Amino acid sequence: MDEPADPAPRRPRTDPPPAKSEPLWRQRNFGIFWAAQTLSVLGDSFALIALPLLVLQSTGSLASMGLLTAVGGAASVLAAVFAGALVDRVDRRRLLIACDLVRMVLYGVIPLVWLFGPQVWLLYVVLPLCEAVGMLFAVGYVTVVRGLVGTEQLTEANGRLNATAAAAGVLGPLCAGLVAAWTGPAAAVWVNAGSFAVSAACMLFVRFAPRSGDDGVPAKGAGVAGLWRDLRAGVSFLYGHPVLRSLTALLFVFSFLTLGMTDLVIYHVKHDLGHDDGTVGTVMAVGALGTITGALLVARIRRGLGFGPTWTGAVAVCGLAFAGLGWARDVSVVAALSAAFLACGGIAGTCSMSLRQEVTPEPLLGRVTSAFWTLQYSAAPIGAAVLTWAAERRGTAPVGLIAGACCVLIAVAALFTPIRRSRAA
Repeated sequence: MDEPADPAPRRPRTDPPPAKSEPLWRQRNFGIFWAAQTLSVLGDSFALIALPLLVLQSTGSLASMGLLTAVGGAASVLAAVFAGALVDRVDRRRLLIACDLVRMVLYGVIPLVWLFGPQVWLLYVVLPLCEAVGMLFAVGYVTVVRGLVGTEQLTEANGRLNATAAAAGVLGPLCAGLVAAWTGPAAAVWVNAGSFAVSAACMLFVRFAPRSGDDGVPAKGAGVAGLWRDLRAGVSFLYGHPVLRSLTALLFVFSFLTLGMTDLVIYHVKHDLGHDDGTVGTVMAVGALGTITGALLVARIRRGLGFGPTWTGAVAVCGLAFAGLGWARDVSVVAALSAAFLACGGIAGTCSMSLRQEVTPEPLLGRVTSAFWTLQYSAAPIGAAVLTWAAERRGTAPVGLIAGACCVLIAVAALFTPIRRSRAA
């Protein structure tokens, strides 16, 4: 590995780290950050419903929906290559605010253009840009949580962030479906743009504790060669940690199989079962209830079972739920299976993220997160395109069954890796 460059000047401490014994709800900085992210997710859930509906309304094609998901995912993966190095180099608070403002403008363009008529091509331009900026935000988001709450409260903090985000995700899809049914999907995108403005305003009042060590990656060597060196540093850390190495490999396959699941559910409800946009929103809202449940239970389950059994069991249930989605002919069953998938997906994801935050040295956290997500999602856009293309031609039932069975096999494969022996609470 290359020798590190000279450290950057340290910034003065602006806020002391939270006391370890202080409850999360009494920590001011975490509270504001928590509220900002909940509002942002509330708006994002509108786009989650509105953008696929815009494509389906204009083209009637599940494959076109999957292509949009794939293009957005590809942009996210490309951004992840360099996101960690950038996050470790700059002021993270300013970066998060800038990401919110950029997405506010980009999403705001869609309903303005739609006033003059549908322009599907615009979605293939705006969504990749938003996904790239969103990846940059997501990496920054992961790196600041430990500085807000400390290592001991990471799983609890991540669980609470996910729980309230999912609570917003209950109201968001429901309202998005109703707005889309009444005024059209384009109007729902306005809400998403506005949520980013509110999130940026909230972030102005958050103060992060300074990073330990070198307080950021130095500017020297900040060219392309330096960025690739930083990415290699993240990959090297992942490869050297047995559990993270196994997780990365298994999640690579899991993401390939599941990124297109939302498109599959929307198409199944509208095309196969013949329901309207409002029903789609209701199904997605019920699914988000599962995310809330999983997020509220994850810290307790992980403390009781340990990391390995919790992660493996959650992935197995995800596979079983996915396998049954396409066969369900009743909307309530589709909603229940979506809830089960999202609950266990949230449990597995929170465990994975918390473990990565706990074991990674602070100066490397952005680069490790970036490398992890780059490797995990590198094939996911192709998977989304293949899944939706196959479902449109062969039906949602057999495709969902095959994808779900493969997810169960991922859980079985985890039993033969260091994940099974990981009891880290």
